[in-house]
Amino acid sequence: LQGRYHYYRLHPFSLAELLSVFPKVQPGEELVFLDSVPDSNFKNLLQYGGFPDPFLEQSEKFLRRWHNERLDRFFKEDVRDLTQIHDLGNLTLLADLLPEKVSSILSINSLAQDLQMNFRTVANWIEVFERFYYCFRLAPFQSRRIASVRKEKKLYLWDWSELKGVGPKVENMLASHLLKFCHYLHDEGGWKVSLHYLRDETGREIDFLVCYENKPWFAVESKSEGQAISKALFHFRDALKIPFCYQVSLEGSKDYLKDGIRVLPLAKFLTGLV
Repeated sequence: LQGRYHYYRLHPFSLAELLSVFPKVQPGEELVFLDSVPDSNFKNLLQYGGFPDPFLEQSEKFLRRWHNERLDRFFKEDVRDLTQIHDLGNLTLLADLLPEKVSSILSINSLAQDLQMNFRTVANWIEVFERFYYCFRLAPFQSRRIASVRKEKKLYLWDWSELKGVGPKVENMLASHLLKFCHYLHDEGGWKVSLHYLRDETGREIDFLVCYENKPWFAVESKSEGQAISKALFHFRDALKIPFCYQVSLEGSKDYLKDGIRVLPLAKFLTGLV
């Protein structure tokens, strides 16, 4: 059936989608953002997540019930019926541990020790969670120029409204928007665009790097509030010759350029992503 249909990946709502903004993005070029963003749209999306039912309902009670029912169906219907996994008790315990690991490098060894299970079983279960769109992981960008780490992946959830801490929730929301952006460019335009994070063996790290044709396109560092520009952002920009670099924050309204790094509010940045 190749050539008779095209494959598109469906994502939760993005801010640009809610605002009916569909920027024409050309890979390799600088992103373009709206001058102003309705505050309510952004705050509701951060609080209720991008899945249609809880976002449209905008009720804390409905959100709690939706979380419970989603996980109940996930374990008792999807996993039970479509996999050979029968140990739903430990699988549920694993799901309870994952929100605490969001935005950090995921150690499967550590999870296996916590659950007193073998490494391969836990690794297979994480892959099941990914196939059923509970979570996704980002691999580090590989380059000899920065002595990058090779295997460790960072974890994020498809539904960031499950998270309690502001920092992880903001970073997860940004990760979801960037992943949707990359998948859209790949599925709709056929562009080879991918999403990674940056980390070297000395511990310097940047949250996200979007690549085009396996070459750095733009990097993004996420902050929950306005702070000094990350030194790691300067380091990786110079080492990898990244064309565009952004630091975004939840708080504040300033949009300025300093030494080639653009600093702007997260809400404004998200309007530049399809």
